[in-house]
Amino acid sequence: MKIFKLLWLFCLPGLCYAQQKDSLDTSAVKQHSLISSGIDYKPKVTSFIIPAVFIGYGLVSLTNFQPVKQLDKSTKDELQEDHPLFAAHADNYLQFAPAVAVYALNLAGIKGKHTLIDATGLYVLSEAIMGGTVTSLKKITRRQRPDESAYDSFPSGHTANAFAAAEFLNQEYKDVSPWIGYAGYTVATATGVLRLYNNRHWVSDVVAGAGFGILSTKVAYYVYPKLKRLILGKNALSYNVMPSYQQHSFGLSFNGTF
Repeated sequence: MKIFKLLWLFCLPGLCYAQQKDSLDTSAVKQHSLISSGIDYKPKVTSFIIPAVFIGYGLVSLTNFQPVKQLDKSTKDELQEDHPLFAAHADNYLQFAPAVAVYALNLAGIKGKHTLIDATGLYVLSEAIMGGTVTSLKKITRRQRPDESAYDSFPSGHTANAFAAAEFLNQEYKDVSPWIGYAGYTVATATGVLRLYNNRHWVSDVVAGAGFGILSTKVAYYVYPKLKRLILGKNALSYNVMPSYQQHSFGLSFNGTF
């Protein structure tokens, strides 16, 4: 079907994005936090190409560029014709699944790149950047949703949240297994697909949302260590927090040094 070709073209490239390697010396830090060790995250410029293309495509849809507008409309019409009564709201939960996976993997004893506290800080910062950007654009653009329910369609917040979480999962576990990142992007793509099937967004909303989500997490990983040093100073506390399970109860083990 046409819709699957479109989603492969505009959403699934996020899976390819998960394969890109950033310029980090991972050999010395696989079992330790980069941030707690004071090592900055230095992404390659090329790692921003895909989110930039996604965002650019979405912004073009706000102009009078007819090919993009026609693609939005024809996709919406086709989906509504084939699935007029479709109503599945799993996207409300799937958008958080990749982030939840980070904590689940830690609970299972599979360590990510950073400590649980730093990972949480990174995710919160990513969500703040993404949320602020998406909310502002919704208010500025006032694009009408395809179901005509509101004027806050661009970009897709669910999709942005899902891809921000997917990039978070990818960053934390790509050195453990790239397939973990691929799984996260698959879930994020499914979220975007459901937004289209539920007639809540145009294709360009979903594509732009994916771009903003990925970019927000990238920026968070770059900014967080600098922000942490600014707040805590150079002699920041080095710590580690790990989930634990003892005597039929869950808990957290904490250790740290100045």
